[in-house]
Amino acid sequence: MKKIVAFSLAIMLFALSAVSAFGYYSEAEGYSTEVEDFDYYQKFQGQGIEIDVYNWGEYVANDSVNFLDVNEDFEALTGIKVNYTLFSSNEELYTKLRSGGTNYDVIVPSDYMIGKMIGEGMLQKLDFNNIPNYKYIDEKYKNANFDPNNEYSVPMYWGVVGIIYNTTMVDEEDLSGWDILWNEKYADNMLMFSNSRDAFALALLDLGYSFNTTDETELEEAAGHLRAQKPLVQAYVMDEIYDKMEGGEAAVAPYYNGDAVLMMDVNEDLDFYVPENTSIFIDSMCIPAGARNKEAAEMYINYMCESTVAAANSYYVGYSTPHSGAFELLDEELQENEIAYPDDELISSLEALLTLPQETSSYTDKLWTDIMATGGDSVVFQAIFLVAVAVVYFVIKVIDKRIKKKRMSYY
Repeated sequence: MKKIVAFSLAIMLFALSAVSAFGYYSEAEGYSTEVEDFDYYQKFQGQGIEIDVYNWGEYVANDSVNFLDVNEDFEALTGIKVNYTLFSSNEELYTKLRSGGTNYDVIVPSDYMIGKMIGEGMLQKLDFNNIPNYKYIDEKYKNANFDPNNEYSVPMYWGVVGIIYNTTMVDEEDLSGWDILWNEKYADNMLMFSNSRDAFALALLDLGYSFNTTDETELEEAAGHLRAQKPLVQAYVMDEIYDKMEGGEAAVAPYYNGDAVLMMDVNEDLDFYVPENTSIFIDSMCIPAGARNKEAAEMYINYMCESTVAAANSYYVGYSTPHSGAFELLDEELQENEIAYPDDELISSLEALLTLPQETSSYTDKLWTDIMATGGDSVVFQAIFLVAVAVVYFVIKVIDKRIKKKRMSYY
């Protein structure tokens, strides 16, 4: 269970040796993935079209030397230039789009953020005639609560939230649920999510509540739970969990199963635990309302839904694919791995994050801001106190010097 697959090596060998199953390379055509309809991708050749894609870090295959660079490959196949930039949280994505300073053609938000953006008119409906590979998306990832009519999003990855931990630092008997994140034994050796939605979700789960609650009493109780946890937390982080856990800088952290797979491949001391009451998430491709090249964006989404491309992305990134054709191309060991692909019984029992009412989101954000500020006054007080002590000490020393000088003058 520690090493699901040596991802880079496995996919490189797979791509080179199983050409007929996975893809091919043609110097004449300049691209290396097998696509269903080559002519479909020729529509914009020679027109100088560009698309702006905004995605999570390390969320597509991008190693053209040892593996595959899907953006580079898409450019060679279609003649469309991809301007690719990264964000680190759904909130960062939302703020960037809401500010109106930049237009993107394709974005990859998570479920609850998609629902929020739909509600605020920030996304365009998709023309699925331009995304024929949508047929490969497994039915269980369609009709999701954040996009119930399948109008705005195409699932790209899915996964579950669990606990990544260092087996040399954590007693496995402590892994009985989310309560390990409140265990004083791991004080200053514990990492925590740095955004309000995810942090409150974990606190609510540990208290036995739904993380989609709108009950202010339950939210206040969760806020108290997070305040109690704060002295134990080494750092509030997101992507930084990678480096800290891989480097042995912390013992335990909440994170996503796809990232856990990759971290475990780097550090054999790491393992992953999934509490029964966790959440399932779906990250999907969408087109913002301000997109300038909608049809080219839909072509990009369709390309990401090619079986070969979706399989390459899933191998490289480590996240589970909702794409039935891509799943068939995965190594059998990975298909059967319970971390990457938990059984259907568990999946069917899990709840996804919903888009909360604006008043609930605002209230949660206010509570989170207060939690993050907690202790700030004491820190300031301590700093003032230390400065005051230093000043008093300095004054005493000066006075003492003067007294000594005065005494010396008497002799």
